Amino acid sequence: QVQLVESGGGSVQAGGSLRLSCAASGYTYSIYCMGWFRQAPGKEREGVARISSYDTTNYADSVKGRFTISQDNAKNTLYLQMNSLKPEDTAMYYCAAARGHVCSRDQAVFGFWGQGTQVTVSS
Repeated sequence: QVQLVESGGGSVQAGGSLRLSCAASGYTYSIYCMGWFRQAPGKEREGVARISSYDTTNYADSVKGRFTISQDNAKNTLYLQMNSLKPEDTAMYYCAAARGHVCSRDQAVFGFWGQGTQVTVSS
């Protein structure tokens, strides 16, 4: 099993920055892909960014150029640097991990999820 714990959420004004972290523990050697997802009130959960074990990254169009996903394998930690935040970025942000050799936007491939960290951006 893999356990994921997010941190770093909070409240900021539009234009501000936050850095989310996700600490992974357990059978982390089996992880091939990690991603960040978010869910705003009344909306479906959506993918934000993902990164493979080869450091290949993908971003949702809505965050390209503003968010950066990265990972520190020595620390088993995933990061999401969020700059130029907008009110529409307000959501619960979740970290997720996938085994196997698939790193896609399909949420079904992610078998492990954290509890989430709240991000609130005010105008």
